[in-house]
Amino acid sequence: MAISTATADRPAQSAAEETEALTPSEVERLRLDFPALHVKRNGKSLVYLDNAATSQKPKAVIERLDQYYRSENANVHRGMHYLSEVATAAYEDARKKVQRFLGIPLTCEVVFTRGTTEGINLVAQTYGRKNVGPDDEIIISAMEHHSNIVPWQMLCDEKGAKLRVVPVDDRGELVLDEYARLLNGRTKLVAVTHVSNALGTVNPVKEIIALAHAQGVPVLLDGAQATPHLPVNVQALDCDFYACSAHKMFGPTGIGVLYGKAEFLNRMPPYQGGGDMILSVTFEKTTYSGLPYKFEAGTPDIAGAIGLGEAVDYLEAIGMRRIAKYEHELTQYGTELLSSIDGVRIIGTAKEKAGVLSFTMESAHPHDIGQIFNDCGVAIRAGHHCAQPVMQRFGVPATARASLAFYNTKEDLDALAVAVHKVKEVFD
Repeated sequence: MAISTATADRPAQSAAEETEALTPSEVERLRLDFPALHVKRNGKSLVYLDNAATSQKPKAVIERLDQYYRSENANVHRGMHYLSEVATAAYEDARKKVQRFLGIPLTCEVVFTRGTTEGINLVAQTYGRKNVGPDDEIIISAMEHHSNIVPWQMLCDEKGAKLRVVPVDDRGELVLDEYARLLNGRTKLVAVTHVSNALGTVNPVKEIIALAHAQGVPVLLDGAQATPHLPVNVQALDCDFYACSAHKMFGPTGIGVLYGKAEFLNRMPPYQGGGDMILSVTFEKTTYSGLPYKFEAGTPDIAGAIGLGEAVDYLEAIGMRRIAKYEHELTQYGTELLSSIDGVRIIGTAKEKAGVLSFTMESAHPHDIGQIFNDCGVAIRAGHHCAQPVMQRFGVPATARASLAFYNTKEDLDALAVAVHKVKEVFD
């Protein structure tokens, strides 16, 4: 039985519905919505535990993409004809769905991007280039994805600014006392991850934001790993920018969202020039569109945005609090399983974690672990996870990472443990 998708004006769930975890029987029904979960590997359904890299897509999203290309395909904001009107309405409806899903105050504060990476680069190349100068400072953390390191390094190199890094303790938690000491009159921006892709740590972002705002410093959150797993309300967090990707939250690849407070976005120059981000163009002067269109140059990923809207409907119909609670239980179960196996070291043991189980084994390199897991029909990721400074902090070249979604089960984690024992048989 497939779950029904929500509408844009879906009524709020009851308090009980919002706090009860998904049940195993509900999860089994939800799994039927995901064709890729039933791909066979060595005669068995694939155990997919690589959700931090990308999530699988439900039939509702796949079918919505097909519908757009079959019967709605046209450019948006440009045509006077029927198909353009339909496509534009669907595209802008998706923006409203994202606004609701993330608790964004104004629709114009939702900027469609290619993903989290482009959202961060957009802020670096517009807000950053306009506001950061020589000897100014940008604060990031030691657990950042490369996408939230490299753009700031590039900006600092260009402007003669300094990158400051909040350290991480042995559990994989930020050292907030050190963060507070780093904040000063030269700090122009704080950019930190909401949830670590390599450790699973859920950072105390509300406290991080409050400390920065006390000194008048804006904050960008990398939400790529948070939006699929936790209820997110940017207004309640009071962050100034929030970036996320559709493909990690059961939507299409190549589409994402940057939220920015209008007070910042209005003062930022356009990121790219081209069609649809202008009001008028002459050889003497160009006048730019208002928000959010001045940041959406060219033909956008129309199908991707519509697919993202469908993914939002799908998640809201389940309930993000229910997802978070179920995944918390699943993470605890997986942690106990791995901790009980001799020679396994879990990297990242923060008190607050989302569904990431990164580990190493005494006897095998993570790449060998990943290959044997693949032979067992268990899909994980092995490597540095685009977070090389994290690996350096914990003194490992790489980790094996099993990452969870709401469609995973305890049986999936049992299969993970079986694969770990298979590695031990080969290398011990």
